[in-house]
Amino acid sequence: MGAQKGRDLVLKIDSDGLGTFQTVAGLRTRSLSFNAEAVDITHGESAGRWRELLAGAGVRRASLSGAGIFKDGASDELVRSVFFDGLSRDWQVVIPDFGTVQGAFQVVALDYAGSHDGAVTFEIALESAGELTFTAA
Repeated sequence: MGAQKGRDLVLKIDSDGLGTFQTVAGLRTRSLSFNAEAVDITHGESAGRWRELLAGAGVRRASLSGAGIFKDGASDELVRSVFFDGLSRDWQVVIPDFGTVQGAFQVVALDYAGSHDGAVTFEIALESAGELTFTAA
């Protein structure tokens, strides 16, 4: 993947639970992180006492975060209601010229801030809540 404009990475939510994806607000920063826990199976006869890991056994997860401004009251209401209702919804992260990551995420943090001479901003954090898929661009 070559150099890309950060603004082209898009975060979308399944707005009705039926597969209708809506772009979430005007995100100015966003990130996607993948993590996997390792399962240590090292034993007394491990070669050179080097740690051994059990392939494919750890728990995998993804974290999404972003910050920006809501484009309208509807997108604010949608994200806020998903958070307060404790719902896991399908989300998409569209990475230009790379692909789309899609799957269930739960909003684990939603912060609002504002200054007297600026727009109200928000920060959002999501954690994967099921299997994710990747579709290449």
